[in-house]
Amino acid sequence: MYAIIKTGGKQYRVAAGDKLNIEKLDAEVGAKVELTAICVIDGDKVEADPAKAAQTKVVATVVEQFRGEKVLVFKFKKRKNYKKLRGHRQSLTRIQIESIG
Repeated sequence: MYAIIKTGGKQYRVAAGDKLNIEKLDAEVGAKVELTAICVIDGDKVEADPAKAAQTKVVATVVEQFRGEKVLVFKFKKRKNYKKLRGHRQSLTRIQIESIG
């Protein structure tokens, strides 16, 4: 059994026991969070209606709060002596899926 969840503007395919990195959640390490399911697949039974799939509870535990790798953004315009270098590190949360159901 697995589900498609939506969090942080992105969608993820998760099953029980999975660990994944998502956009930062305001939760302490060790806290349980409930995520919104938009699709649930159980063998050959598929529940694709978001209203009905939202009744399925996807429970996850926060494992870690951390920052991702640095991403460099370099902008330039040729022959104009215009150069900009900016760096960015996204705040992320690592979660472990406990149960779907």
